[in-house]
Amino acid sequence: MIGSLRGKLIYKKSDNLIVEVSGVGYRVNVTFNTISILPEEGKDVFLHIYTHVRKDILQLYGFTSEDEKKIFITLLGITGIGPKMALNILSGISHNDLLQAIETEDVAQLCRIPGLGKKTAQRLILELREKLPPAKETVDRVFEDTLSALVNLGYKKSIALESLEKAYKKGYHDIEGLLKEALKYLNRDSQRTGDVK
Repeated sequence: MIGSLRGKLIYKKSDNLIVEVSGVGYRVNVTFNTISILPEEGKDVFLHIYTHVRKDILQLYGFTSEDEKKIFITLLGITGIGPKMALNILSGISHNDLLQAIETEDVAQLCRIPGLGKKTAQRLILELREKLPPAKETVDRVFEDTLSALVNLGYKKSIALESLEKAYKKGYHDIEGLLKEALKYLNRDSQRTGDVK
């Protein structure tokens, strides 16, 4: 089983990408959120991988954090939810917002996810409430994962940390929101000073 991939991003579109590792291209299914925070084609990437094997099909699903991968695997344990639907759920809501919606039993929030009806949303809450970690416990991990992603993109740790703290104070508490907002600060600062990362 493939647990992770580190290599060159050679192709990406809205729901999948190809990572080249030692001359082999791996097609990986990903969420829209993952696509939006990955670097441009030709850059190095690291993804946590879930390998799905069914009869003669082998598919890879990639995530920017271990927490998101764990939630994906937990979603697969729910009756009627396969990899495609699980990926759709994580594309429609950040994993931290999903945890909060389940904690607060916010059916309306879950029903905003395309393809997710009220009955499925209620089943999600019922079956996941005891299986998923509380949203608050993931905050520190999310912060650390985002900081690690910024450092991997080439930013100095001290500068990346400063931009992350600004983004966190602004109300961004999930990896996708934190990363996007932090990058705005970092790009603004580098344009103003003329520095490159």
